[in-house]
Amino acid sequence: MSYLSPPEFATKMVDAGEAKVTMSARDTLIRSFMAGAILALAAAFAVTITVETGNALLGAVLFPVGFCMLYLLGFDLLTGVFTLAPLALIDRRPGVGFGSVMRNWGLVFVGNLAGAIVVAVMMAVIFTTGFSTAPDAVGQQLGTIGESRTVGYAEHGAAGMLTLFVRGVLCNWMVSTGVVAAMMATSVSGKVIGMWMPIMLFFYMGFEHSIVNMFLFPSGLMLGGEFSVGDYLVWNEIPTVVGNLVGGLTFVGLMLYVTHVRTGESRSARTVTDVRVPANT
Repeated sequence: MSYLSPPEFATKMVDAGEAKVTMSARDTLIRSFMAGAILALAAAFAVTITVETGNALLGAVLFPVGFCMLYLLGFDLLTGVFTLAPLALIDRRPGVGFGSVMRNWGLVFVGNLAGAIVVAVMMAVIFTTGFSTAPDAVGQQLGTIGESRTVGYAEHGAAGMLTLFVRGVLCNWMVSTGVVAAMMATSVSGKVIGMWMPIMLFFYMGFEHSIVNMFLFPSGLMLGGEFSVGDYLVWNEIPTVVGNLVGGLTFVGLMLYVTHVRTGESRSARTVTDVRVPANT
């Protein structure tokens, strides 16, 4: 069958987490670099579609092509390993400890960031004709995104920070659901359909994805956005990373693990006893 049952794909999640944690540093960096680069290209693609057509929904509908490509190629996003790697630790897989999980997260973060920034520089070259002209319409939009999603949050203080965090939680709830949905299917078409729906949802709803933001905000800084690196880190990237961790691990990884891998004890069937009805007197 092309569909795996929940206990089957939940076990695959733990297996995947173990494989990622025990992977060599070389392979982890290569795979995470490529994942960050491909997702950045997809974000540039979606913004370009939105600007040129004026239809944000169309951009969101087509954005998942990048996520599907990087997943099928076996590359790694920080949002995915936030969900999968801890499951191998919880399941007490051999060779998996807290330190190895943190090592994996650190390497994937560095690789994703490097890939996203490389693409950000390349796209900035295109949007400004080699930095010889003012940014075109797409480049101007990228600068605007960077401002609204950093200083825009800062203007609201604690309420803005809470909103940012919740958007990060909801984002990786959906993104990690896409990762798991791909494990439900054994065919390429099934994997793509499973991934497409939650990824489209998160992008259109404007949820905060730490890796997409690794492209959007460096691009915005290079293209005239009126915000600083400090604004980006404090009022976007750091709270988004924390929100992504909470969303993916809590609402996807742990929920599926506790109910499909480490299931609760089944209740015994109730014993039916005769009920004596008192005779009428």
